[in-house]
Amino acid sequence: MQQTNFDVIIVGSGTVGATLACALLQGGMQVALIEAKPKISPTSPLEQKESNEAILKTDLRTFALTRASERIFANLGIWEKITAQRISPYREMHVWDASGSGEIHFDSAALHEATLGHIVEQTVIQAALIARLTEFDNLTTYCPATVQRFNLKEEDRKNRLNETTMQVGLNTGEYLTTRLLISAEGANSSIRTQAGIQYQLHDHGQQAIVATIQTEQPHQETAWQRFLPTGPLAFLPLSDSHTSSIVWSIDTPLAQHLMTVESEDFQHELENAFAFKLGKVINSGKRGAFPLQSRHVRNYVQPRLALVGDAAHSVLPLAGQGLNLGLLDAATLSEVILNAHARHRDFGSYRELRRYERWRKGDNFIMLKTMEGFKQLFGRQSHLLTLARNVGLNLTDSATPLKQVIMQYAMGLKGDLPFLAQ
Repeated sequence: MQQTNFDVIIVGSGTVGATLACALLQGGMQVALIEAKPKISPTSPLEQKESNEAILKTDLRTFALTRASERIFANLGIWEKITAQRISPYREMHVWDASGSGEIHFDSAALHEATLGHIVEQTVIQAALIARLTEFDNLTTYCPATVQRFNLKEEDRKNRLNETTMQVGLNTGEYLTTRLLISAEGANSSIRTQAGIQYQLHDHGQQAIVATIQTEQPHQETAWQRFLPTGPLAFLPLSDSHTSSIVWSIDTPLAQHLMTVESEDFQHELENAFAFKLGKVINSGKRGAFPLQSRHVRNYVQPRLALVGDAAHSVLPLAGQGLNLGLLDAATLSEVILNAHARHRDFGSYRELRRYERWRKGDNFIMLKTMEGFKQLFGRQSHLLTLARNVGLNLTDSATPLKQVIMQYAMGLKGDLPFLAQ
């Protein structure tokens, strides 16, 4: 008979959920992973040596992984599977204001580091995670399946632990029990809704257009970001020296228009918006768009229940920190669970789970508000404000010690980091 009683059940096998599963499985726990989408085989994306047309079929979703995220993956045996496919290091970052002369330049060499981070496609990360998950024999997957209901259930009083567990009902008719249910479903978490956990939502009235493009000039393994009055435009370097992944945050009506124009017209608009920093945009692939929203829940945990990643918080993509925050959630929660388990404590109790919430909620909230603050700062066009922010950018750029501290925190080299990220 298939096992139906688990230490932990994780709902959602995306990057954050699968990473959390790897951490708990590596710690010896019995884990069930529930995924609503059909199972995907761990195939690698297109090799870089293929044609330009193939290169432009790069996954639309790419992530700027910090050094902290790299260490999490390395400690879980995932990074080697990522690097065996395709990654793109970025060693420098240039940020400048389209409304003035303010700019700031970050260089990994200033910290004696090889890179600031890596740009990695979502499909590359997912393939590595799936391959790693198949190496564990203490994992049970239910796919495709969804959670229809869950409730706390008193254990048999003869059980020496004499604890409360969670009973989880699936749409397949199966019932599972667990000490802890975790939602890693993303921004539209059904578990969060069923649990009645409230959150604050801020819709910014914008969309982010993502695409893979090729430029006349090489990207120089540099991440470029130009702050326009309508929103930031970022060029993220991919492994081909003339290929970048773009994230263009723009007001929804204009974004909807740009999603419908011909490729040549889109490329013309793009190179003008980027002030021809890398010359002409000579080619572009398929475009995608997603709404820009900020979200933060009031409670990360309830007894026997925890939220991680976008199920708990969503931030604007101004600094590419969304996934990195979710990976830190996964590393932190796994540390709290495994430490409690090693001490024979009830890791699913509210008291233990609150350690995770206190550890991560403040940092996530600060990042969310910082990104919203940057959007407001660069979105307003008064003369005095424009002058002030350009002076601020230039002063920060010249203040080497301050700039180094900013880089260290952004890269995950400093801060209250979980063990897996150290």
